[in-house]
Amino acid sequence: MGVSGTGKTTVGRLIAERLGATFIEGDDLHPAANVESMRAGIPLTDAQRAPWLALIRDAMDAAGGDTVVACSALRRAYRDVLRGAHGRVRFVHLVVPPDELTRRLEARAGHFMPATLLASQLATLEDLEPDEDGVDVLVAGTPEAVTDEALTARA
Repeated sequence: MGVSGTGKTTVGRLIAERLGATFIEGDDLHPAANVESMRAGIPLTDAQRAPWLALIRDAMDAAGGDTVVACSALRRAYRDVLRGAHGRVRFVHLVVPPDELTRRLEARAGHFMPATLLASQLATLEDLEPDEDGVDVLVAGTPEAVTDEALTARA
């Protein structure tokens, strides 16, 4: 989990590979209207996010085994929807300094999420709470090093 540009897809794929788990890219499940809103620089509303989060939760259940999902999961309420999936749901919050996020988003090509929406995502982000099953991982070093940290971090 985390705002755009943290490396959720890259690290998520590596975690899934190491665990022999199914990988789900949450961005692929956005309805077309959500993608068009974001592409236009319009932040999503909770009403727009709700069906998307339900699709991700249902995809987790349909995978039928260990699953790693790349999803922003910015608010606790959003994470609560995902926690509705069968089995244990653990969050790895990838943390990147805002100036580095801006640099990454401005350099990224071919993605619908513009750098102009970063501020709204950071404003929406709610830290993991002590009673949530999850860890914060500072994104420093190679994707492999971040993956190592994510897999060994303790809540």
